[in-house]
Amino acid sequence: MPSTASSPPSTVRRRARGVAPVQGSLDWDPVGLVAGVDEAGRGPLAGPVVAAAVILDDRAPIKGLADSKKLTPLRRERLYDEIRAKALCCSIGEASVEEIDSLNILRATMLAMQRAVEGLRLKPAKVLVDGNRLPRLDVLCEAIVGGDAKVQAISAASILAKVHRDRWCAGLHEQFPAYGFERHKGYGTADHLEALRAHGACPEHRRSFAPVAAAIAARPQASRPLSLPLQEGRAGA
Repeated sequence: MPSTASSPPSTVRRRARGVAPVQGSLDWDPVGLVAGVDEAGRGPLAGPVVAAAVILDDRAPIKGLADSKKLTPLRRERLYDEIRAKALCCSIGEASVEEIDSLNILRATMLAMQRAVEGLRLKPAKVLVDGNRLPRLDVLCEAIVGGDAKVQAISAASILAKVHRDRWCAGLHEQFPAYGFERHKGYGTADHLEALRAHGACPEHRRSFAPVAAAIAARPQASRPLSLPLQEGRAGA
């Protein structure tokens, strides 16, 4: 049977044509498909922010779904394949480095979530989002703090987003091996900050983030480090 939800009164968001989204309380949930949404990559200094939306199939349960941060890389990879095979539908959306720098990371994250939901083959009756913020959508939404550990559809979305972004970082490492993206996935580790000081920023670094801005100010002539030949495209799902 399609996924349905039954829960206590929740905070939701609607959008009618020409009307800004508003929040209200309902003591009922719509009958129909429920999508889980989560993101990966808000904190790193480089690369896009990625969001995933997943509608699970109750007839094809997936064992071991959990917050992606609590799973080993191998387990995430295996669950990624199983989710893709068993879910009714799933979608991944991104907001680019340029969008992050022009909009700010929060608005770019909401944009990536919106793109993920809009990319679903089936339209959900309700969307459950990890965290305490909601993207602009034309369906009912609920924000659930810690949802990636509470709601299976959100757990599945967290796994898809994390694996997709980790694969993208592995591809970026092939282009710019001096930074060690395959190890730190773009986060501001000591090794990454040292590479920024030594080589400046590469094209995929977020200029609006303070450590990157400081590296650019210190090395204004450095545009990119010594690297392997650039490859077309990006690694990912």
